[in-house]
Amino acid sequence: MSSAEQFVRTEYPVIDSDPHFTRVVSYMRGADLAAWGGLTASGPAIMLALERIRPAAGPKGINFALGVATAMGFMGGFLFSYQKSSLRFWGWEENAREQAKNRVEMDARAAAGLPAYGEPTMDEAAQATAARNSKYAAVKFSAIPWFNTTNHKYHVSDTTAKSEN
Repeated sequence: MSSAEQFVRTEYPVIDSDPHFTRVVSYMRGADLAAWGGLTASGPAIMLALERIRPAAGPKGINFALGVATAMGFMGGFLFSYQKSSLRFWGWEENAREQAKNRVEMDARAAAGLPAYGEPTMDEAAQATAARNSKYAAVKFSAIPWFNTTNHKYHVSDTTAKSEN
């Protein structure tokens, strides 16, 4: 099955069906970063609140638990923010800001003579496998966190918005 056959119809234009990790992180909005920070802080805050209600350990016993809660909040907050940013790339959520930023980025890459999605460093079969494994992977974060860290040519994007301009 080709990438074109896997296109999902969405309310908003699709920017990239398999965005690279660095693009997803760099396109995060302030609200995504605030959610990441809030989820990071919520882990130890909940631990401290529960410790005040019913102490489980002495003052030194809670330190390790606070560290673990902070790390879990940090990772969970990152995955949540990454997923929200990915949903905008896929056109599943409002993405006007990302469309404008993508248009500027792609125009700059085209003017410089660079490939739109980076220079592939793998053979054709490995690129296809990497694309199949990472496409829409942010939906499956509950099973395994998987990111697109490779450059390949298997990207589906909505070109209608670009052709109207």
